[in-house]
Amino acid sequence: MSAVTLFAVLIVLAIFAGLAMASRHRDKIITKIASTALPKSHDATPLDRHWINLSSVHSEPSAISLIQSNLGAFAVRVGSARAAGRSLDLMYYMWNADLTGQLVMREVIAAADRGVRVRLLLDDLGVSISDRAFHAIDSHPNIELRLFNPTKARENVIRRGLELLMRFRSVNRRMHNKAWIADGRVLIVGGRNIGDAYFDAAENANFRDFDVIAHGECVAQAEEIFDDYWNSAVAVPVRSLLARRPNKLAKLRRRMDVLASGDAASPYLAQVERQHHSGNFLTADNLHWVDNAQVVADPPEKAAGKRRTGRNFLMETLLPLMEETKHKLKITSPYFIPGQKGVETLSRLSASGVSVSVLTNSLAATDVAAVHAGYSRYRRPLLVNGIKLHELRLLADDHKSFSLRGSGQASLHTKAFTRDGETGFIGSLNFDPRSMSLNTEMGVLFSSEELVREMDEIFKEETSREMSFELALDERKNLTWTGLVRGKPQHYRYEPYASVSRRVLAGIMGFLPLESQL
Repeated sequence: MSAVTLFAVLIVLAIFAGLAMASRHRDKIITKIASTALPKSHDATPLDRHWINLSSVHSEPSAISLIQSNLGAFAVRVGSARAAGRSLDLMYYMWNADLTGQLVMREVIAAADRGVRVRLLLDDLGVSISDRAFHAIDSHPNIELRLFNPTKARENVIRRGLELLMRFRSVNRRMHNKAWIADGRVLIVGGRNIGDAYFDAAENANFRDFDVIAHGECVAQAEEIFDDYWNSAVAVPVRSLLARRPNKLAKLRRRMDVLASGDAASPYLAQVERQHHSGNFLTADNLHWVDNAQVVADPPEKAAGKRRTGRNFLMETLLPLMEETKHKLKITSPYFIPGQKGVETLSRLSASGVSVSVLTNSLAATDVAAVHAGYSRYRRPLLVNGIKLHELRLLADDHKSFSLRGSGQASLHTKAFTRDGETGFIGSLNFDPRSMSLNTEMGVLFSSEELVREMDEIFKEETSREMSFELALDERKNLTWTGLVRGKPQHYRYEPYASVSRRVLAGIMGFLPLESQL
């Protein structure tokens, strides 16, 4: 038997072993009890009373506020967890086991210790928490942890890899949603996951991002969405996936307590205390009261791979609104691959006299070079048709970007748009094929001139030449980038600040047929 033949036989045997393993896991009985959001009381918890105080002099059904600050985004999550007295319903694409990820999880466990019911739904491939930590967290009597579209093979890396290969079409569909719901009174939804890069704690680049904190009818809408996901066939209780282990919750607590007492955690927990003692721990001073605010989302079936897949339900809601723009459309998307249909839509708007502006990442700033390769092929047709393109710089010329842990480099992560100065959207949706067809997404759609004005001011700042490159075409239709360096205009004819190796990598990726996966 030749070496090639032997290798082929081993591969076949490994595949059959993986199939047998997967079959055993499919046969395992999964105990899953449906549950729904807990009924709200009039004034049973601090957050109940907070809403009563807020709404007592307002007739509008919802109140929303923009969270731009990364440190503030950390503080409102921790603050609402500490104030919760009834329930925490949390769903996230990523929850990292880094400094801030563990600090936030520590607060969630502390809430459960007080008797708060915690339902935690995480995307299986997005998180970096270990199965051992999953088991410890789920062992708490007041916490239930479910994984979205999980792999069944957990204990063996090779078997898990084989399952990923065999189930690629279904495993490739992920839950990209981000939502934090406390006591059915407070909703935090937007682009941020849980981890250092989202809270200015990363030692490398940190993300620029938006969240919305909402109260009122918006929260009830988000609860319905959460319940749909929680009770869907794609959400699997983690205890049904993991082998029995000794309870390590006490050890996990000790490790998190040590982390919280360290110097690295100090500025983050100090910010929580400052906001709490100021009486503004939920940013009440910046609330906008609105009649028209709606939490919108794809259904979990989009990722189930069985029925109604391939359609983007969220985009079917948002696209008609964008097409009805009369004057100005401003889009912020870190991963922007409009496709031919998107180019045609934006070009029609531009031809009708609408000012269309797009902010995305530069090659130097993006964390996914392959996505930039997909985007780059659409830059010329967009510019030819009058769409304004801006690419966020890795390091702003005005040095406004900073990190408490040392990095001043920034990467765009905001997913938002505004229309005609009165309608806005903030959520998890990227304008790319993955968000369109593969991942589930959610966000808040609202009408509020004040909040849209606030978003437009930030867009103006972020698209300034101090913070972004402005793209154009020269007389030969070649791309040019313009930015301000030390107050003076600087022009580039290649991807600014990107290394040669990064430009070469993006160029190679651009030739590969990967767009549908980006």
